[in-house]
Amino acid sequence: MDKILVIDDDSATRLLLKRDLKLEGHEVTVAKDGEEGVKLALEVHPALIICDWVMPYFDGVEVCRIVKSNPELAQTFFILLTSKVDLEDRIQGLDAGADDFLSKPVNPAELLARVRAGLRLYHSQQQLSQSNQQLSQTLRDLQQTQAQLIQSEKMSSIGQMVAGIAHEINNPVTFIDGNLNHAAKYMGELVEFIQLFQQHYPNPLPEIKDAAEELDLEFLMVDFPSLVESMKRGAKRIREIVESLRTFSHLDEAELKDVDLHEGLDSTLSILKGRLEGIETEINYGKLPRVECYPSDINQVFFHLINNAIDAVGKRNQLQKSPSNQPESNPAPPRIRICTETRTPSHAVIRIFDNGIGIPKETVPNIFNPFFTTKDVGAGKGLGLSISYQIVVDKHGGKLEVHSEPGQETEFAVIIPIHPTKKSF
Repeated sequence: MDKILVIDDDSATRLLLKRDLKLEGHEVTVAKDGEEGVKLALEVHPALIICDWVMPYFDGVEVCRIVKSNPELAQTFFILLTSKVDLEDRIQGLDAGADDFLSKPVNPAELLARVRAGLRLYHSQQQLSQSNQQLSQTLRDLQQTQAQLIQSEKMSSIGQMVAGIAHEINNPVTFIDGNLNHAAKYMGELVEFIQLFQQHYPNPLPEIKDAAEELDLEFLMVDFPSLVESMKRGAKRIREIVESLRTFSHLDEAELKDVDLHEGLDSTLSILKGRLEGIETEINYGKLPRVECYPSDINQVFFHLINNAIDAVGKRNQLQKSPSNQPESNPAPPRIRICTETRTPSHAVIRIFDNGIGIPKETVPNIFNPFFTTKDVGAGKGLGLSISYQIVVDKHGGKLEVHSEPGQETEFAVIIPIHPTKKSF
């Protein structure tokens, strides 16, 4: 049963149209003038409107313009009821958005024929609109699936590479680190022997004295222990990097695990240490319980968000140095802040702030869409934030919020349940 609205200031015409249309099986609503007709159209949302042309308050052409300008009523089939036969009048009606005309006096057969034709067109448009919506949703689903496949393959490759690198680096570093201890011990014994030799033979042969001066023996004996200690620190740093790679990838933890999110943040910061040079990094960790999550996925989120923050402050520095821009009198140094807290007993919050270029207001609604990026060509594929959103929201039942105002810090907040089964916001 289709809804039809009849708008006519003549009561006899209203009754005749209502009777014929109800006999045809339609749900009919009537209005006595254009003002009431517009009001009822917004309330009823009819499939078809039959409206008299000449009426008080709003004439039929004005009613048609109002109806067709409303997005919710734009597809309603509109028939102007008129005794006007001039071509100019018909053109005026078509320009207002009328879909068809019905001449007075109304012929019942013509009325029903035009109504049937109008309803067929209306339903075709509805089906087309629904199909377009389904296609749009299918396209979005395909984009998300494509993004997931690309990221999954990417992370799989990275995981395998990390495992290989960690294994290959760990073996020689273990060898070097172990032998450095022996080297330090042997050097200490040699130094003691030389000191003992100098004590008992204070006046060596000229050849020995010349060789000692050429070697700068005194400096070598003082500097070599420092050199070994420096090599030990280097080996320790390599071990830390290997451990950070292992923690970041969590290659053996594909299932839900109770993890310390601070360890994931620390490993991410360690991996990005080179990019963070020259950027003030402020860490304010609150008290967080261990969180049940997919560790590798959550670490991906941290990596993308911190990496984006680095890009943002870097872009701001570039703009400040550009000769086309007016430099700030006292520019703030590039800064990234990371804060953690528990919002409620059931949710952990990780906030990442940067004082970069910010996000335009009109861009914010699109930043989590797959393949959407504001970076320069070749600088990003538009997958990082989309994947992060899917990980936090779809996979963990959390929220990923963004707050950005001109002249203020940009904030990304990761809010995830401590136990995924307990979702309450």
